[in-house]
Amino acid sequence: MGHASGFEPEKLICAVLYTDERTAEIAVSKMKEAFGETDLESEPYCFSDISPYYDEEMGGKVYRKILSFSECRNPAELAAIKTLTNRIEQDNADAGNRRVNLDPGFVSPGRLSLATTKNAGHRIPLADGIYAELTLFYARHAWHPFPWTYMDFQLPQVHVFLSKVRDIYMQQRKLWLSRS
Repeated sequence: MGHASGFEPEKLICAVLYTDERTAEIAVSKMKEAFGETDLESEPYCFSDISPYYDEEMGGKVYRKILSFSECRNPAELAAIKTLTNRIEQDNADAGNRRVNLDPGFVSPGRLSLATTKNAGHRIPLADGIYAELTLFYARHAWHPFPWTYMDFQLPQVHVFLSKVRDIYMQQRKLWLSRS
């Protein structure tokens, strides 16, 4: 019989969709107040070139960047983190339309999981209407998508960035495991 134990900390990331750089900066500042400093930030890329899904709601051409936070956290916090990022989105909304979309998640040795409010067959309920989605898995020194993985999370530059995040995480993990 197995025995339940606590979860190992994982690397918190957040994918930020935005049309206006200033609004993104305000949202990132609020996240840093809540979760601490970042240790890595991707180059922005044009999300609208991949999908126009958010263009109308967000009022223009949408960009995405991904942030990695310095402090590793308990992955059981994912629902609470998504609830907070939803509040940040609402605080920056204009006439009910989001001006920033925040998708928090965790990088572990073998996966990227993201939080969402949308239910689907491949998503696991966490708490308070928040679900977790396995978005990518890591095997044989590379990230691999699932059939449901968002198109932009299949881009090579996103995989390169997430590999850098994973490398930082693995160094952090090695350090705390050596202290155990």
